[in-house]
Amino acid sequence: MTSDTTTVFAHEVSRVEARRSIEALRSGVPNHDAVLALGSGQPRIEARFQELLDRAADDIGKNTQTPGLLVAGDFGSGKSHLLEALEQQALRERFVCSKIVVSKETPLHDPDKLYRAAIQAAVVPGRRGSALTEIAFGLDFESKAYQDLLAWAGQASNGLGSRFAASLFVFQHSRDEEIRDRLISFWGGDPIDARQLRGWLRDQGETATYRLERVGKRDQALQHFSFTSRLIAAAGYAGWVLLVDELELIAQYSFKARARAYAELARWSGRLRGQRCPGLLSLFAITQDYATLVLHQRNDLERIPGRLRATEVEADGAIADGAEVGMRMIERDRVPLNPPDLRGLDELRERLRVLHGLAYDWQPPEVDAGERATSTSMRQYVRRWINEWDLLRLFPDYRPAMVAERFEVNYAEDPDLERDDGGDGAEAR
Repeated sequence: MTSDTTTVFAHEVSRVEARRSIEALRSGVPNHDAVLALGSGQPRIEARFQELLDRAADDIGKNTQTPGLLVAGDFGSGKSHLLEALEQQALRERFVCSKIVVSKETPLHDPDKLYRAAIQAAVVPGRRGSALTEIAFGLDFESKAYQDLLAWAGQASNGLGSRFAASLFVFQHSRDEEIRDRLISFWGGDPIDARQLRGWLRDQGETATYRLERVGKRDQALQHFSFTSRLIAAAGYAGWVLLVDELELIAQYSFKARARAYAELARWSGRLRGQRCPGLLSLFAITQDYATLVLHQRNDLERIPGRLRATEVEADGAIADGAEVGMRMIERDRVPLNPPDLRGLDELRERLRVLHGLAYDWQPPEVDAGERATSTSMRQYVRRWINEWDLLRLFPDYRPAMVAERFEVNYAEDPDLERDDGGDGAEAR
């Protein structure tokens, strides 16, 4: 590593790490290496996020949820890069992290699919295996934290079905690895047969304590979030951080699904009374112009609560109340990303120049910074510089001319983005 490189980066960067970083930045998908090399460029948001991380562990003891955070920026401004940086920050503080992207497969309005995506994406600090398996086998059954979990799971007032308390009992006392794996699958969102669970309880000499009542599919998913947040804390971790990218895709949902998505945003941000999830800290990223183009110009802010309340159906009224809180959060509480100043751009370009040279073992020349305009996104700057160095490395005498076109986010409703959620009335077996 050259002396120039060590002055640019705060830590040693290998050639493999440098190449992974450049490849990720070229494709517009930031990864761990790129974030370590370049930082987030958003110290104000990092500081605010750290304050929330510091609160989270105390809030579990207070049986309250740490308020969520919503960051906003234009397309290409670095929202995904920031979420990657904040995930690494949370992992260093011993939080389990789940980073997901709103999509057809992960609709925000469906708690069951959201939970399954969060579990599949979960990363446990310092561990490489399946997240729930690492968490479950990290439980110390003699610890106060685990005893607190048992006591909480057994309280009728916590809104949790008795299957969860029963599953903890069986997991603790069974030595059958197949049974334990089956219980972990249940904690991950799979259904569990009540007759089979009763049989396992009977094998452990426990037959009368747990009712194992039926629970609707939607309610069970909400209970899974609550249980897993507590399970993570009982295993000795600081909490669970949920990072949700591309929230603006909910604009393409149909009317009812969009309303439910707004309500879920409010729920997972800890903004709804009586529906909070202690131990869970949520972070969302959305486009900056969403409030103007969707909440106001499309008039979601008034149309959604008005139409739902007009039905005079109690369930629709509850969705309207939650949706209103979620939309007000987007309108008033979003935290904008700071655009880079001239000095910041120059420093970033130099970091990238050194990183590109290390990745491909050459000396990239200085390149023009390009147009310094507020309409130029961070992604445009980065892609322009990397593409120019790529071409100059292969064709030293060539002088490339880059052209960038602005990407417009599509907020039109798209029925293909939605999937049937199976209805609210489906029951767990």
